[in-house]
Amino acid sequence: MNPHLLYGQAIPGICSGRGIGIIDTLHLVEVPIAIDALRNSPALTPEIFRGLQQWFTDYLTWMCSHRYGIEEMNAHNNHSVCWYVQAAIYALFTLNTDMIDYCRNQFKKELLPNQMAINGSFPLELSRTKPYGYSIFILDNMTTLCHVLSTPEDDWWNFTLADGRGIRKGIEFLYPYLEDKSSWPYSPDVEHDDGWPTQVSCLLFAGIAFENPNLIELWDSLDPDPL
Repeated sequence: MNPHLLYGQAIPGICSGRGIGIIDTLHLVEVPIAIDALRNSPALTPEIFRGLQQWFTDYLTWMCSHRYGIEEMNAHNNHSVCWYVQAAIYALFTLNTDMIDYCRNQFKKELLPNQMAINGSFPLELSRTKPYGYSIFILDNMTTLCHVLSTPEDDWWNFTLADGRGIRKGIEFLYPYLEDKSSWPYSPDVEHDDGWPTQVSCLLFAGIAFENPNLIELWDSLDPDPL
């Protein structure tokens, strides 16, 4: 695969690709983590590792420089969060310290203040036709950023804005509706509603970070692979 997504979410006869297509490489974030886990394997030769690292270097460069990537980075909903999840993990894998610092800064100055409401909800997701699923999705990706970029000196889990908004607030908002979906006070999702909630990583990551067994128990009780 070439290190770009020029044809992501193309529509024949309308456009050859779109910036929103970059969200479709979100699950590639699992690849650098898997590569690190395989570093001691004799099958992962230095040559293969360098090639993989170069591919993610090139793809991250494209994400940061092409107008599709810039559009996604500046989106005002879960698309920008997913852009930063990818950029952060690819930057960690390729030792791109400037991008790592940029992601940390943007989380605090852009993503959190511009997307989370004072009660911990994400209004742009609640206004969509699938508010339940998208609320879970964006919180899951926000906690992924906390998980991969927090350090002892820069703890995102406990970072809050002056008005108290932070990841803990987001977890507190959504937890009751993950525990009891019937209490969801907003519109149901127009499709795939029966597939939620599922065993999303935000419950596990936050449960460990906040030393909250209730979050871990809820995570453990949910279906990891719903139909």
